Amino acid sequence: MSKKESYIKNRIRELRFMHDEMSQAQLSDLVGVSRQTIVAVEKGNYTPSLDLAFKIAEVFDLTIEEIFFKDEETYYNKSSNK
Repeated sequence: MSKKESYIKNRIRELRFMHDEMSQAQLSDLVGVSRQTIVAVEKGNYTPSLDLAFKIAEVFDLTIEEIFFKDEETYYNKSSNK
């Protein structure tokens, strides 16, 4: 596992495509961050702040829990390596 890998996973890419194939740039404009931030969040290289997570959830009219979730395997492997 790489150092940057997060145990927080998300459905942002899937949701963007379900919403008229929304681009990363369009989502970034709607939530007020750079496109690079959206790329990093989608890839799991960056865990968004609660504020950003709420903004993303609002765009898709979902709860945070419907977008972001814990990858149990990565979480427990990371915890056991301490």
